[in-house]
Amino acid sequence: MSEKPKNRVWARWVVLAAILLGVFLFFQFDIFGIKVGLGIIPIMPHVYLPGEKLTEQPWLGGFYPTNTFVGMILADIIVFAIAFGVARGASSGKMVLTGISGAVEALLEMLYGITEGTAGKWTKQIFPWFATITLLVLAANWSGLIPGNETVGIIHEYEGHGYALKQVGPFTTIWDEGKVEGAEGEAHGESYAVIPFMRPVSTDLNFTFALAVVAVVMIQVMGFRSQGIAYLWKFWNTGSLFSKPIFGFIDFGVGLLELVSEFSKILSFAFRLFGNLFAGAVLIFVMGSLTKVFAPAMFYLLEFFVGLIQAIVFGMLTMVFMSQATQGHGEEHHEEAHA
Repeated sequence: MSEKPKNRVWARWVVLAAILLGVFLFFQFDIFGIKVGLGIIPIMPHVYLPGEKLTEQPWLGGFYPTNTFVGMILADIIVFAIAFGVARGASSGKMVLTGISGAVEALLEMLYGITEGTAGKWTKQIFPWFATITLLVLAANWSGLIPGNETVGIIHEYEGHGYALKQVGPFTTIWDEGKVEGAEGEAHGESYAVIPFMRPVSTDLNFTFALAVVAVVMIQVMGFRSQGIAYLWKFWNTGSLFSKPIFGFIDFGVGLLELVSEFSKILSFAFRLFGNLFAGAVLIFVMGSLTKVFAPAMFYLLEFFVGLIQAIVFGMLTMVFMSQATQGHGEEHHEEAHA
């Protein structure tokens, strides 16, 4: 007998509870003289480019923990949890994985098919890098969609255009005094901001640059593994510099351009991912400061797909460049071109 599909009614209640919680937090109603709801007014958070320090006391000598470091730890935990979940599901003997494990299996099968069609016999060497980079970047991107991200944190004094402090129920929050006329309680202080406990690590240029360096270094490693020392001919081609001066000089110049392009890949990788995700994070809390409950959900859906696309693009570019590095650039091509 076939197993009946499970009816996940609890998911609907979770969505309904989230909507009611949003209404309770951001609206206030007067029902028979009793005020219901906190009526928190969204404000525009400060935009910080680098990761912010969570403590003034350094750890392990001179290391300061930052909110993007917390985001990196969370992304790593998510990747490890996915790996253990898929491994456990695969070892359970089930013919078809379900839930998150099934979605990850489908994603990995798609990535393997793309790698096999591009890399050929080098698929088994290149695919692990493609899959790992894609899953890590995907976890880092989607961690920015967790509620409270970039809004819940440590309140600190801010020199500049800060906000006032206000006690709203059991919470201490920052408040725009120009929007709270007639609200209960008195605002005090005029220059406070929030350092969030967590930010997506992909909005930190340090992470994207480091990941780009790893990707470009492994591209060169794959080139040397497939071609050996002959891989250097791609950058330093002097084979026909004296026998055919004109074509030899052109080949030598092309090799130098190839060397420059390898370094430019680091900047391209790093700034593409950083720019898209940082802009997306700013878009979410800007729209969250303009509206309250329902409209920001559309931008969350947009960033959901942007995070997925950027993760696949980063991993796919790494895979394609690795595949290109395994292809020969030796004398056979020059003989055919100049014959």
